[in-house]
Parts: sequence; C-alpha cells; structure tokens
Amino acid sequence: MKKRKLEENIFKGLMIVSLLLVFAALAGIILVVAVKGLSSLNLSMIIETPKGGYYLGKEGGIANAIVGSLYLMAGATISAFIISLPAALALQKEYLSRRFADFTRLILDILWGTPSIVYGAFGFVIMVFLGMRASLLGGIVVLTLLIIPIMIRAMDEAIRLVPFELKEMAYALGTTRAETTLAVVLKQSLPGIFTAVILAFGRGIGDAASILFTAGYTDEIPTSLLDPVASLPLAVFFQIGTPVPEVQARAYAAALILLFIVMLINIIARLLGWRFAKNIVR
Repeated sequence: MKKRKLEENIFKGLMIVSLLLVFAALAGIILVVAVKGLSSLNLSMIIETPKGGYYLGKEGGIANAIVGSLYLMAGATISAFIISLPAALALQKEYLSRRFADFTRLILDILWGTPSIVYGAFGFVIMVFLGMRASLLGGIVVLTLLIIPIMIRAMDEAIRLVPFELKEMAYALGTTRAETTLAVVLKQSLPGIFTAVILAFGRGIGDAASILFTAGYTDEIPTSLLDPVASLPLAVFFQIGTPVPEVQARAYAAALILLFIVMLINIIARLLGWRFAKNIVR
C-alpha cells in the first residue's frame, strides 16, 4: 500500500512539474517578445503600411502583414473546414471499414508530420507548371493543404469520443445514419471541432516556410486573389535579419501582434466551446 502511495505521489509530482514547465515556457515567450517589442508597438505600426525607408528605421507599419495573415488564414481555414469535416465524419466505422479508416489515419499522420517547406516546394512547382506567380490564392491553397491533415485528425478524435450508446439510441428511434450524424454526433463533438479548427489555425498563421515562395511578400494590401500578399511570420523573418536595431525591435512587435491574434482566437474558441459544452453527454 505504501509503495502504491509512493508511486502515486511521484507521478503526481512529475505531472505538476511538467505543467509548470509548460506555463514557464509560455510565460518566457510572452515576456521576451513583450520586453523587446512593446517599445516599438504603436497605433501607426498597426494601421499603416510600410513607407519609404521603413526597413531603415523610418516611418510606416505592418498593416499589410496583419491583413495579409488574416486573409491567408481566413481563406485556408474555411477551405480546410469544408473538406475536413466530411472527411472526419467519413472515417467513422458507420461509413468506412476499420482497416481502410486506419490506413487513412496513418496517411494523415504522415502528412501532419511533413515539414511545411515541403508543402511550399510542392506548391511552388505546381504554380510554376501552371504559369502562376506568387499570390494570395497560392498561399491559401498551400496553407489549406498544410492544415487539412491537422484538422481532420483532430476532428476525428473528437468525433470518436461520442458515446456509441447515443448513436444506438438514435438508431432505435428510427433515424438514419445521416440524421444521427447531423443531429447527435455533430452536436456532441462541437467543442472538439472548435478545438480542431483553432489548432489548425494556430499552426497555419505562424508558418512562414510554406508561403515564402507561394504567397510572396509585398508592402501593399492585396486587392485580388492573384496579388502577392505579406504575412506576419515573414514580416518577423525579414525584419529581424536586418542590422538596424529599430527594425529588429519592430520584428518583435510583429511577433507580439501575431501572438496576440493566436491567443485571442483561442480564447474565443474556448468560450464557444463552453457555450456548446452544456449539450454534451459525459
């Protein structure tokens, strides 16, 4: 009995230490970015686009990168969601055999672990073949491909947590598989689906490698899907590599804005998850 109690206390201590390490890492990231970037963060940086001499420390802002990142991720998230939700539902045993579903999950896991630069290179080759230049459309397509495996697998796991007894009760009432999926399964898995969308959004909005050659970079806000587009990760990348201290500080400010956007989206998703959690059967 004492041995079991000792083991329980050891593992409990390890869990607490792990949790504290996660909190410390997050706090450290926020602290470093805030200390280095807050001095350069002002209203003009958020609402203005770069002007002449901006990359030499003169006036201007990164509104082009902020709007560009939102354009890219709005398009990619909506596109990926339209594809991912039906795919995640189709992976359930009511629709596919277990062997084929497991094989599909393996392929998705491989795609999830594929470096984003590979997606960027793939998208670049396709764009060259089609005669396209770097554009907002190219960035959206590549980011969609990047986050689809993440979104499908996360949705799949959320849907698989729905108790099978609920489905059986729905079938006993005479509902079809499609009706059960829409009325029972989706309703029960809504918090998990929101989490899947936010997980994919966070992965995509912070990625630079996949859009470096497919979305390009510009100091202007795009007015067409065929225009090149700036993004916050690339703004951070380009600015932090300059020798001008003022521009380097702006890179940290851009990183702080990016971090704020991700945290805000996560908070909104969590609030929506709590809103729909009251309908969940535990």
